[in-house]
Amino acid sequence: MADSLGEIMTERKKIIVVGAGAAGMMAAGQAALSGAETILLEKMARPGMKLAITGKGRCNLTNIAPIPEFIGHFGRNGRFLRQAFHRFFNDDLILFFESKGLLLTKERGGRVFPTKGKAQQVVKVFVDWLDKCGVKVKYNSAVTELLVTENGVAGVVCNGKRIAADAVILSTGGACYPATGSTGDGYPMAQQLGHSVVTVRPALVPLVTKGGARKMADLNLRNIGVRLIIDGKKAAEGFGEVTFANYGVTGPVILTLSAVAVDALQTQKKVELILDLKPALDDKKLDARLLRDFAKRDKETIASILRGLLPREMVEVCLEEIEVPADRVGHSVTAVERKKLRHWLKNFRITVIDHRPLKEAIVTAGGVTLAEVNPRTMESQKVKNLFFTGELLDLQADTGGYNLQAAFSTGWLAGNCAAIGTVVE
Repeated sequence: MADSLGEIMTERKKIIVVGAGAAGMMAAGQAALSGAETILLEKMARPGMKLAITGKGRCNLTNIAPIPEFIGHFGRNGRFLRQAFHRFFNDDLILFFESKGLLLTKERGGRVFPTKGKAQQVVKVFVDWLDKCGVKVKYNSAVTELLVTENGVAGVVCNGKRIAADAVILSTGGACYPATGSTGDGYPMAQQLGHSVVTVRPALVPLVTKGGARKMADLNLRNIGVRLIIDGKKAAEGFGEVTFANYGVTGPVILTLSAVAVDALQTQKKVELILDLKPALDDKKLDARLLRDFAKRDKETIASILRGLLPREMVEVCLEEIEVPADRVGHSVTAVERKKLRHWLKNFRITVIDHRPLKEAIVTAGGVTLAEVNPRTMESQKVKNLFFTGELLDLQADTGGYNLQAAFSTGWLAGNCAAIGTVVE
């Protein structure tokens, strides 16, 4: 697909993009390529600060999954992205970066990263591209108000000064990682113009627990089955890596399940996690393994025997919860105690009492209500010439490159449509 929708305009529009994150930089560049005089206003001293730390500094740009699967990762709101993805999707994004000299690598789970694993390279690609496109980028430029007339948005107030524009693209991001400038500035601006905002809350966020889990800080487990239980019923499940912390649990699989957990906690529901520590073994095979270990090491203590089944940090927690003394020798473990141990290994239950604060979340849930935004253009259904992109919208997915692709796709579409005024097929 071409760099832009490609239409020669009779009059050159003036576009203001607010926020130099992933979506904003893409929007600004595309608006300029489509012929608009484009100004990108960023309140921080440099661009792409959140983008530069994404994926622990490696920047998971996208995923090679097809559109239907991609959309599924966004839950019920994913359908909103269908139009944007059909205009600019993962293959287009990969071509975009590779055409600018950034080598990319596909990794486990279809995730796409810069080959050298440096997110700062992604930011540099954008900075160079924006300069080449002729975008006027202004840093330390905080937008505090949108100017509106009866004909729609007419500009912004930036650093106390009014700047006129034919269209404004809000790309201010969410409300997580405030140190990078993502402080939720766009939400009140949208509300002041009549938009409704779905409650902003953390997604992809660590969970706070009580009990034994907090005794195992810094322990990392791989290939663990996890079930999320809400009010006694399974609400979701996952498989992967779990990390224990002094406040509770985190890790990729926990982060993926956290959005559902957060919503349940906010409605005062009981939230639990059940960990299957031996997912490769069913009950019968696990029981045979336990019988063999206890018979072979019958004169050793159960604490010593369990070191062959569990990390050292988990042994004490396990014995406390199954109520077996650590000095009990293998040959004296009863069938009832062995059954309790087997059940614990397959069903380590953790009570979730809270989540970490929004500033620690990877993604913000909630945002501008999608019913008030045209999915074919990203333009407001309430205020003409106002466009929304990225995390400002009520869109969020799990980990794997999906959220960044949504930012790039909505930014690409908004930039082109703001400049051209309509979608060109």
